[in-house]
Amino acid sequence: MEPNFLAILVAALSSFVVGFIWYNPKVFGTIWMREIGMTEEKARQSNMVKVFGLTFVFAFMLAFMMPTLVIHQVGAMQLAGGNANDEAFLAYMQVHGEAFRTFKHGALHGCIASLFIVLPVIATNALFEQKSFKYVAITSGYWVIVMTLMGAIICGWK
Repeated sequence: MEPNFLAILVAALSSFVVGFIWYNPKVFGTIWMREIGMTEEKARQSNMVKVFGLTFVFAFMLAFMMPTLVIHQVGAMQLAGGNANDEAFLAYMQVHGEAFRTFKHGALHGCIASLFIVLPVIATNALFEQKSFKYVAITSGYWVIVMTLMGAIICGWK
């Protein structure tokens, strides 16, 4: 019923694949750097082990919570108090089983979650930080793609 560790790991790693493409200078990297005031020189001063290490930790944390957002059966399990042997939960699973456990369904819920959770957070911060609409679009767009992909992986992987 719940996703396995490998699905969560792959979902977390997918954020790196998307990031390497999304923030490539030929895609949105150059525009994004200009919007945040980043230079190549300043970027080289970063501790990349720290940056990528913590980025993976945060991506893993997000992927770990995605089942709650994209797998309906997790909600049913929660209602049963986490008891997989609860009679009502077992009856529910007999009727509904793996319903809506598809890549497509997970992608839909991942996308909706990004639009209604991540976009408002990024846009609110950007308003107070006086960041541009381009910054909001690029940064939020990245998370829409990542969470859509994470949702697909976690919901569809059986």
